[in-house]
Amino acid sequence: METRLRIAVQSKGRLYDETMELLGEAGIKLTAVKRTLLVPSRNFPVELLFLRDDDIPDSVASGIADIGIVGLNEVLEKDKNVEILKELGFSRCHLSLAIPKRIDYTGLEWFNNRKIATSYPVILSKFLKEKGINADIHVITGSVEIAPGIGLADAIFDIVSSGSTLVSNNLTEVENVLDSQAVLISSGKKKLIEEKQAILDELLFRFDAVKAADGKKYILMNVPREKLDNVLSVLPGIKSPTILPLANNDWCSIHTVIEEKRFWEIIGRLRAEGAEGILALDIEKMIL
Repeated sequence: METRLRIAVQSKGRLYDETMELLGEAGIKLTAVKRTLLVPSRNFPVELLFLRDDDIPDSVASGIADIGIVGLNEVLEKDKNVEILKELGFSRCHLSLAIPKRIDYTGLEWFNNRKIATSYPVILSKFLKEKGINADIHVITGSVEIAPGIGLADAIFDIVSSGSTLVSNNLTEVENVLDSQAVLISSGKKKLIEEKQAILDELLFRFDAVKAADGKKYILMNVPREKLDNVLSVLPGIKSPTILPLANNDWCSIHTVIEEKRFWEIIGRLRAEGAEGILALDIEKMIL
């Protein structure tokens, strides 16, 4: 029987979508996933176990799954014996304290003797204890943001992504407690057998190649040799740009990689220094 690495992943939602995108970019093809708990890959020795996000840390800690992809917030809230192998950089959000907009916020001491509604009592309790705040934590599931409006709590502690939910419930964010993102976790006590560790190492290698290419552009340009030094001084290449000769000995071609967020700034400077015929290409994978 083929050895497979079992990965616990979220069964629906934003984290599910971005996890499937990452696996697809890593070249992992799956059979149909609709209404199926355990799905093997067709071309790579892994299988996906689809669970609720709050069940993933326990499934990994207990050995039901070898590794898991889940939000850091769930890892810290469930407080299971797991190890964070890698930050994956997607599904970013943060956990914050929020209060009604009409209130004049004076600082953390405002929360003393207040009632705070949350689905994350472990993270909140730890934060309040560290800050010396004595508050009443009211644990609820579902729509935490409605609690102040119906008189159930004075404030809330919840996930914030865009902030639109807070706005629609007349709340304002006053304290950012935790920045979260998707992370790859493994058991903190159970080591993988050699065959599964080899599969995990290859998976991590592929994830690194996908992540390295994120937010990068591959650019090519023609440059007069007399202006080569000026153009090179503009480029922040990974190591050093590639310089190739052209049929016209007075010109050369430069190839390099730049950060997409600086694309227009750098392109403008390259043109000013004499670069022509500039091409910009998306990068799918990058092996460093």
